[in-house]
Amino acid sequence: MKTLLNIIWLVFGGFWLALGYFAAGVICCLLIVTIPWGIASFRIASYTLWPFGRMVVDKPGGNGVFSLLGNVIWLLVAGIWIAVGHVVTAFAMAITIIGIPLAIANLKLIPVSLMPLGKQIVPTSTPFVSTYR
Repeated sequence: MKTLLNIIWLVFGGFWLALGYFAAGVICCLLIVTIPWGIASFRIASYTLWPFGRMVVDKPGGNGVFSLLGNVIWLLVAGIWIAVGHVVTAFAMAITIIGIPLAIANLKLIPVSLMPLGKQIVPTSTPFVSTYR
């Protein structure tokens, strides 16, 4: 089931979202100072391509002062706008019954798009995981 949902997700928005995160990652890596945000953008891009069956967890030892400071900077510069985009896209996807799982996956992307540093993406055995660890 999660493979089918991932394929539908990829066709109806996942590819374009991942492409946007990938472009942001390339731009961030070109500006040497913002490489940590670039790496986080690449990580979110891979998650955006195939979100069902994976979840975001805190990275062990990844919640230090630098992660917090970097997340605050990211939140002010890009995180809020990306989260608003995910909410609008989730609303558009939730109009149909088939789109409801896609909307849930889109909402699942909001916490990591707001605070990407200090997080990692891990596989899970169920396609729908409602907890954010």
